[in-house]
Amino acid sequence: MNKENLLVELLVEELPPKALKQLGDAFAQAVLLGLADQNLVEKENAISQEEACKAFASPRRLAVWINQVKSQAEDKQVQQKLMPVSVGLDAQGNATPALVKKLQALGVVCDNPNDVLDKIHRAEDGKAEALFYKSSVRGVSLQEGLQKTLQDALLKLPIPKVMQYQLQKDCDMPGWSTVSFVRPAHGLIAMHADQVINVSVLGLKAGNSTYGHRFEAERTPVLISHADRYADTMAKDGAVIAGFEDRGRIMVRALRAEAKNLACRLEVETPGQTDEEAEQALLQNSLVQEVCALVERPTIMVCRFEEVFLQVPQECLILTMKANQKYFPLLTAAGQLSNSFLIVSNINPQDASAVIGGNERVVRPRLSDAKFFFDQDRKKTLESRVAGFDKVVYHNQLGTQGERMQRVCAIARSIIQTLSKSGAQPWKNEEQSLLDATLRAARLAKTDLLTDMVGEFPELQGIMGSYYAQHDGEDARVAEAIADHYKPRFAGDELPRNDVGCVVAMADKLETLVGMFGIGNLPTGDKDPFALRRHALGVTRILVEKKLKISISRLLDLSLAVFAPKSVAAFDKSRLQAFFQERLISFLEAETYPVNHIMAVLGADNLRDWSQIRERMDAVAHFSRLSQSQALAAANKRISNILKKSQETLRTDVDQGLFIESAEKNLYGQLLSTSEIAQDLYEASDYTGSLQALAGLRDAVDAFFNDVMVNAEDAALRQNRLGLLKLLHSQMNRVADLSRLAQ
Repeated sequence: MNKENLLVELLVEELPPKALKQLGDAFAQAVLLGLADQNLVEKENAISQEEACKAFASPRRLAVWINQVKSQAEDKQVQQKLMPVSVGLDAQGNATPALVKKLQALGVVCDNPNDVLDKIHRAEDGKAEALFYKSSVRGVSLQEGLQKTLQDALLKLPIPKVMQYQLQKDCDMPGWSTVSFVRPAHGLIAMHADQVINVSVLGLKAGNSTYGHRFEAERTPVLISHADRYADTMAKDGAVIAGFEDRGRIMVRALRAEAKNLACRLEVETPGQTDEEAEQALLQNSLVQEVCALVERPTIMVCRFEEVFLQVPQECLILTMKANQKYFPLLTAAGQLSNSFLIVSNINPQDASAVIGGNERVVRPRLSDAKFFFDQDRKKTLESRVAGFDKVVYHNQLGTQGERMQRVCAIARSIIQTLSKSGAQPWKNEEQSLLDATLRAARLAKTDLLTDMVGEFPELQGIMGSYYAQHDGEDARVAEAIADHYKPRFAGDELPRNDVGCVVAMADKLETLVGMFGIGNLPTGDKDPFALRRHALGVTRILVEKKLKISISRLLDLSLAVFAPKSVAAFDKSRLQAFFQERLISFLEAETYPVNHIMAVLGADNLRDWSQIRERMDAVAHFSRLSQSQALAAANKRISNILKKSQETLRTDVDQGLFIESAEKNLYGQLLSTSEIAQDLYEASDYTGSLQALAGLRDAVDAFFNDVMVNAEDAALRQNRLGLLKLLHSQMNRVADLSRLAQ
């Protein structure tokens, strides 16, 4: 048995680019783990995959290099349970026919029944003894193990869509055989150091040759002399950068260098990052990964389009270049789109003018279409498109888009009016101004869905509406709200820029949530076709981050009121409230708050809305670090249990004349003085200070439970003490339910 490095390559026709990296990683992992399962690779090495193997993936090949693979797995001892001793041996200790038959089934030759006794041993098995048979199993050879591993690995690949193709049979009999794989396969390499391993899959026999770049390979075929020379040989003789990450890194560095030469930056690049940070981020970018999967050796070229197209909103131009052509738009230092862009070519001709000219000709009609749509759309105002909503069905149970727009406007109006009554700024002083702008934005928010540009590029909905609103002379707040009302669109996305946008975004999302819950169209498992989870999280984030003094319960009431009762007959308010609370918990967990702190705050007696929930969370975090926190949390839990178990009607006041023990007198006195301080701090939204003031009650609370019998036989005495505990409980649980912090 010797250990050498192994190479496996499968040469195929062009693989689906969006799945290439996943296919390459899955293939490498499956081969590595398959060999480890057969003891051809040390399992410890298989766990540390970065050192044990390297995955290669290019448009026409999947390959893997694995370190230190055995030519033959070691034999291993196997112990197999046969049967209970009472079944396998008779009273004299001789082998029974059942035991002989069992061993013969395992391939053990038994000329004399008692000969088998030398091949078995007795051992405890639970409460009884059993007979066990020890044997040595021959380790598989690399040829056997790799054959099985490859067959299993190909079956496990996450193939988006399987193709079927025909292979001519390699035999005297004429005919064809059907093969199923992601793309037709044309070559197989399997090498242990410099030796070819005799395996075959997909109708292919392993060898040591492959094909490189279709046009630029130095040699055809490319001969691989050793498993360790694969990457270097492919780069030198095949003109192929076989490693996905290696190819991506070369491409990213070349793109950034060319952009800097033009005094620009890549549109997909985030400004302000270090070179290393930018490189790592770009390697994870979806466009970079897709283009990397389309080329075998990237060559960067600079192309340009006519400056007249820069009159079109840059989002349109960027989208068509990236989505349709896989080009890399460039931004100037001022953040404006440049008329230069970069392409990644799979060939590197001496004269690149034909390639550059061809790509410029291809993109020009796309940009011309965008300009035509933009010019045509501006001939009609957004207001003139509103009537078209009455002809567009939103949902067969919820009416047209026109009816939906009216509901969103009504919800937005109610939110503004409710917030203005709360006295919070800016809602109180600017109610009419905000209301007018909000209703206008809600009315026009979806009108760009009826434009040619959004019809061609649905990803631009909202964005184009904002541009058209500016062209129509609408209020700047209205234009911004139209662009922002879809926000936040994903985790980590920014919120709407202004208050108008926040209200319209909430109204739009609430209408969808209440409507879909009202007709029973709920998300199930991983299916959420109407993005209800995203909508609920968006409303949650706006409420928390904008500190809006309005509760989810009130928002749902306002939203439900705009629907005809029959249209949302299945609506269950408590279910939708629970749905929102799940999103809130997920949001707070993502901000690294402990679960018990979250549940403590959500269990607070005085939690009406979520405007101060972060302040409460921070206060609980500070309180939990105090030395008194665990004792008070445990006491609070004890008080909660006592009050829950009490069958009596608890009094709302405390009679000092009924105090007997000094401990209850002392607790009541300290509670009165402390609660006044805690209440003032609470009303000033100083939740940390409020909880810290209550922490001073620890000694008095401990003494009370040590010295006072709460459930006294005297009814008046008992009720008075329960009333004292109720008062203490209400004071301690204004910020959070401290019992949730008890360990």
